[in-house]
Order: sequence, then structure tokens, then C-alpha cells
Amino acid sequence: MPHSQIKVVYLHSYYDKRQNICFRTYQTSYFNYKKKMKITIIGAGAMGGAMAEGLLQSEKFTPADITVSDHNQPVLDHFASEGASVTLDNQLACHGADLICVVVKPWCVEKTLKGIKDVLDYKSQKLVVVAAGVPSANIKEWLDKDGVTPTFFLVMPNIAIAYKQSMTFITPVDASTTETKQITDIFDELGESLIMEERLFPAATAMSCAIAYAMRYVRANVEGGVEMGFKAKDAQKIVLQTVKGAVELLQATGEHPEAAIDKVTTPGGCTIKGLNTMEQGGFTAAVINGLLAGKR
Repeated sequence: MPHSQIKVVYLHSYYDKRQNICFRTYQTSYFNYKKKMKITIIGAGAMGGAMAEGLLQSEKFTPADITVSDHNQPVLDHFASEGASVTLDNQLACHGADLICVVVKPWCVEKTLKGIKDVLDYKSQKLVVVAAGVPSANIKEWLDKDGVTPTFFLVMPNIAIAYKQSMTFITPVDASTTETKQITDIFDELGESLIMEERLFPAATAMSCAIAYAMRYVRANVEGGVEMGFKAKDAQKIVLQTVKGAVELLQATGEHPEAAIDKVTTPGGCTIKGLNTMEQGGFTAAVINGLLAGKR
């Protein structure tokens, strides 16, 4: 976060009764404090809106620190009701921001960046671009000002960022260690983050899709529970808690999933029979092929 100084002047008074004189002395002190980062989000669709929701829930920021720019007035009305600043003007949204997050469809990135280029201060403002398949080289070309380009970050969160539970991938571009930490601190507040090379970004984008794959597994498990006689609401409660337990167990122990599976697969038991039947149906292969398809 940016640092600033506060100047504090202390006044000390002393009254000497014998001389009937009041003495006054002044002491000046300076204190460093962290200035809260002002964040602008351009594009409040599914992902941009989720980012705004997460930031508004964060204790590190106040609604006054967040500005949302979008062409959809009902969306802006919603965030205005949450206390954020809102605007239909992307250029206006950039004024006073320390960090500008461009969260639009990949085919809209060029137009959006060129539209705010003239008002960006490359020395004081940082840029985050959330868009699958847009190389940093293209972004540099679109933002070039006589050979000068800004510090920016390629970022890929998932929609769980709205609940501060995202797995966010970050690729710094021409950023210092300090600048990179500023960005990772923000996204760590909204879940967890991972710094990675740009060459891995397509794979990271595919891995981000895994939140949908996990939800598809949940749906299938719930449907199976209903077929076996549970009410849909009860089946979903069972599945969600089971998945949550699996995640927390693996996070707490650091075990490889297969090692944890071995602990609950009794020889000849129902667990190993179920796992083998799923594998005969191509479970693991289907997941891997889905990820690879998402990378293409």
C-alpha cells in the first residue's frame, strides 16, 4: 500500500505564577501511515462484479475505496447501494485510482485499454487485466506511449472471489518485487494467489474453469443421492459438506489425494467399488481431457 506522512504539532503550555508569564513550546512529529489503495474495476459482469463484491466484503478496504465502471445502469445501482462509487465513464473511473482492473471480454480488451490510455498515469497507477488469451505483448502495444508502457499484471481469478475464496493466478509484467507484493496482498485477501510465468497462463485459465467442473461433480453426486432416495435439499447438504471436508483435510495435512483415498478404501468395501466403477466410466480421463480442452 502507498505510504504517506502525517505532521503532528504538539502545544505545551506552562504558567509561571511568580512572573505572571505563560510559556508555550511547540513539538513537531511525523508519523508514517499506510494510505488505503483506491481500486477501480472497469467491467462489472460476472467476474468483475464478483471482484467488486469480494473487495466490498474485505476489511482492508472501505466502499469509498472502490469505484465500479460499467455500461449497465442496474449493475451500477447495485454497487452504489453498497457504498461504492459508480460511473458509466471509464476515463472518469481512472482518476484518483491507484489500481485499475480491466475485467472485460477478451475481444473488448483492446478497445477498453485504448479508451483509457490517455488518462492513465504510468508512474503512479498500476493495471490489472483479467481476460483469457490476451498476451502481454498485445497489451504493451495497445498502451505504448512513445516507447513507455505501464506496470501491469495478467490476472485470472474465479467467481468464488465474491466470497473471498478465489484461487487467483497472477503474472507480473515489468513489475518490481514491491509492486508484485502489493497485488498479491490484495488477491490473498480475496482467497489465495499464485505467481506464475506467462507461458503457463493458458493452463491457469483452464484450471480456473475447474470451479465449474467441481460444481458439475456436485450436481452429479446430488442427482445420485436423489436417485437413492434423498430429498434434493438433503442430498446437496450432504455433498457440499463432504466436499468441504475433503478440501479442508487435504489443506490441513498436505497429503496427496491418493494417500488420503487409501485411508478410506477398505478392501472389498463400498468406497473402492464406487471408485473403480467411476474409473471404468472414464472419470479421471474425462477430467484431464476437460482441462486440456479448456487450455486450447
